[in-house]
Amino acid sequence: MAETSIEWTDATWNPVAGCTVLTAGCTNCYAMRMAARLESMGAAKYRGLTRKSGKRAVWTGKIRLDEKSLEVPKSWSKPRKVFVNSMSDLFHEGVPVEFIAKVWEVMKNTPRHTYQILTKRPERMADVLSASPFDILPNVWLGTSVEDGRVLDRIDALRHVPAAIRFVSLEPLIGSVAAGDLNGIHWAIVGGESGPRAREMNPLWVDEIEAMCRRYGTAFFFKQWGGKNKKATGRLLHGRTFDEMPAFRI
Repeated sequence: MAETSIEWTDATWNPVAGCTVLTAGCTNCYAMRMAARLESMGAAKYRGLTRKSGKRAVWTGKIRLDEKSLEVPKSWSKPRKVFVNSMSDLFHEGVPVEFIAKVWEVMKNTPRHTYQILTKRPERMADVLSASPFDILPNVWLGTSVEDGRVLDRIDALRHVPAAIRFVSLEPLIGSVAAGDLNGIHWAIVGGESGPRAREMNPLWVDEIEAMCRRYGTAFFFKQWGGKNKKATGRLLHGRTFDEMPAFRI
């Protein structure tokens, strides 16, 4: 577990490490850079999960399961929001259903925490969670990442996921998603890409999403403008912050 500066959560928990580059939103993935850094610092958990491609670290596709980390949330007495697998994707095809079930059991047995799970593979999320032994847990929010209009089908797939809260992370937002449909989606997080190779986010794309959220009754959270120095660009939109959170539903 690690405390985090991510604006919409309190901590990260990584029972899985490693991933695969899938679509354009993965190009400058922060987790790839961090995994390479952790490996260079001697962290065995991240050994061999990335390789050098030019000057960048990219995922090798190798997945590592961390059984020991399954015990970590049980030791946290204070309730917190927990981003599950910031360094991977729980629904990557390399993660066995049996291990996902173990993660599920931990979340079920620690209802004081709210768990937030993001995937770029909502079809597998829907398939796995529609079968036994996966109950709908009121403290587990399930979401998908959508970077532009080319992957809007992920939102359609998310609607088939049995969940108390469904959310979309529109980050890094690298194109308009105005053709999307937020029906049945309870929360939308919007953010520009950050880091040395950050791609610019058009303010119009953000306004389009806020308008969609108002239309569908979706909570709107504006995380950041991003850029090479995200602290400099900040997170004000039209002179204010938007930190809306979803209302509980089941």
